[in-house]
Amino acid sequence: MAKQGSIVYLEDITVSFDGFQVLRGVDFYVDHGELRALIGPNGAGKTTLLDVICGKVRPATGRVIFGDNTDLTSLEEHEITMLGIGRKFQTPSVFKHLTLVENLTLALHQPRGIWSTLFGAVGTAQIDKIAPTLATLGLLEKAHHKAGSLAHGEMQWLEIGMVIVQEPALFLLDEPVAGMTKDERERTGQLLQHLAQNHAVLVVEHDMEFVRQTAHRVTVLHEGSILCEGSVDMVQRDPRVVEVYLGRGHKVDAHDSQS
Repeated sequence: MAKQGSIVYLEDITVSFDGFQVLRGVDFYVDHGELRALIGPNGAGKTTLLDVICGKVRPATGRVIFGDNTDLTSLEEHEITMLGIGRKFQTPSVFKHLTLVENLTLALHQPRGIWSTLFGAVGTAQIDKIAPTLATLGLLEKAHHKAGSLAHGEMQWLEIGMVIVQEPALFLLDEPVAGMTKDERERTGQLLQHLAQNHAVLVVEHDMEFVRQTAHRVTVLHEGSILCEGSVDMVQRDPRVVEVYLGRGHKVDAHDSQS
């Protein structure tokens, strides 16, 4: 059974690539309405954990229980998406030659072909999803601009918007503030906190200042295993985390934006 109160629960997840264990018997959960940060050194297994949840990678052992006891490990990626799990990858994959409205329309769950989606009339129900999403992103005034004209941070927000319109119950975000300015990071943090009011959000991130300002709880992965979990303050003060990830010279109050 899934942990009571959790939206997704990973049990004894092991993943191996060419004989190397990337995840080692991981037990992990995210609660409804939680904004959880997943941190750790490069190669710790963070992105692989997201891959397991969304069905991109099948574990050698274990289960991934979503919602009301649905095991995701036997499902295809598109089936998992339809169940209510949306993912934003590290590199934006928007269509730069299309407008913001067109990008969001393409992202909607709908039984339409790509050409009818682009050149057919946008229905009222679609507009009712797209306009509020653009407003939430702060991009409503650029609704009919080409996505390629957006600044880096705006491009990342559009990609998050393409997940929002799919109405997932669980958001998976991989390094959403990489390359952003300080103001863009702050706005992204506000956006994720807004999403967490009605959704669960799991974010992989290296920027510890961003994590401290946004996350409810933090999970630290190291060499494929969970090293530590808890509040940001607790995790930052854990000597094991300082040793393997933050560095011996880390100060709890210092801005840490590692890549």
